[in-house]
Amino acid sequence: MTTAAKNDFDYDLFVIGAGSGGVRAARMSASLGARVAVAEDLYLGGTCVNVGCVPKKLYVYASEFGKGFKDARGFGWQSERPAFDWPTLRDNKVTEISRLNAIYDNLLTSPGVKIVRGRGTVIDPHTVDVDGKRFTAEKILLATGTWPYKPEFPGADLSITSNEVFDLEQFPERMLIIGGGYIATEFAGIFNGLGAEVIQLYRSALFMRGFDDDVREFTASEVRKTGVDLRFNTNVTAIEKTGDKYTVTLTDGSSEVVDTVLCAVGRRPNIDGLGLENTAVTLKDNGFIKVDGDFQTDEPSIYALGDITDGPQLTPLALAEGMAFSYNQFGGEARSVGYEYIPTAVFCQPNIGTVGYTETEARDKFGELDIYKSEFKPMKHTLSGRDERSMMKLIVEKASDRVVGLHMVGPDAGEIVQGMAIAIKMGATKADFDSTIGIHPTAAEEFVTMRTPVG
Repeated sequence: MTTAAKNDFDYDLFVIGAGSGGVRAARMSASLGARVAVAEDLYLGGTCVNVGCVPKKLYVYASEFGKGFKDARGFGWQSERPAFDWPTLRDNKVTEISRLNAIYDNLLTSPGVKIVRGRGTVIDPHTVDVDGKRFTAEKILLATGTWPYKPEFPGADLSITSNEVFDLEQFPERMLIIGGGYIATEFAGIFNGLGAEVIQLYRSALFMRGFDDDVREFTASEVRKTGVDLRFNTNVTAIEKTGDKYTVTLTDGSSEVVDTVLCAVGRRPNIDGLGLENTAVTLKDNGFIKVDGDFQTDEPSIYALGDITDGPQLTPLALAEGMAFSYNQFGGEARSVGYEYIPTAVFCQPNIGTVGYTETEARDKFGELDIYKSEFKPMKHTLSGRDERSMMKLIVEKASDRVVGLHMVGPDAGEIVQGMAIAIKMGATKADFDSTIGIHPTAAEEFVTMRTPVG
């Protein structure tokens, strides 16, 4: 396409969705000289900043104080546990998110990105409509992410999702959570820690599908110790409103009366009203947008990245994809994103940190393995008296001695595994781990002191 033809468009790039991936792609493309606009109909920063990672982590911090007050008694602090005030946490969170929204606004406008408020709809391969106003662009990037969904059963509309849970008017004294993924498990820990009585249901035999089986089993045991009523092979058949309470009927015929029902059974691509029918963009069988290695859809002028494309739903990954897209399209470079050995954490209680393959995946891919595993009581709890244990696991390809999987359940697992992920990404072997001097006394040193394989 000639320069003259390119200038016939209003923009070089029009981004629909100002979440993590969309913001990164928009601002980096603009900094590389592209004319860029971004449409957003909700909030700048997307799910992560507004109803995901950021407020969730703040609420995790809040929920851990209760255990901390109790733990302190074993160290000589005899004060009583103070009362928890839900409105203070909720409103302080709102203030912080508002501050972050302003930062995201500045991140976009400083390099010259035009922010268009409203829902973007693709009219044709080079045209986007936003609330009746049309914009043309050489390239369109779809970055609208995912949206929580609810299964169909009587009264499902009486439940809330992770979008609403942060801003409840009243703190629920008794809460029922439907789901066994990381979102459900994190909120079970949050509300349990804040003082609610929490029931968490999962329809299958063991929650946290996709994680290493040892991690899943160990986490279930530890979550139950915290007081969460964790029930497997159990689901909801109906919800009824009874006064200001909700009666929830379960598949085993029993019922529970609770203040709030949180439905956290999964997320689907946020593509309703996006206008994909006006293009050649195609979907995978599961409804996510199909793209190639350069984030290009089957419509040559339309690209997509982030959660909407069915990769791991992780903010740092969307950021990496946005960066690669910008440099590939407007920076004259050929960048790619590596999808192997992506670290992640679950801020359930205790935390999960993981990088690399599960044991099952590793056996399928690498064949013969050496497995190293350690379970222990964290040093802090020798005085606190809390019945909590940690677990660490290394998965080693026997032929090469390379560590291909590293998993942890315990305090600060995410912080510890982030550093370990660099070593794993660089191809560290078990011999490299063994020759590394541990930092004593820490939990992390366990990763470099495990000597005898257990399988």
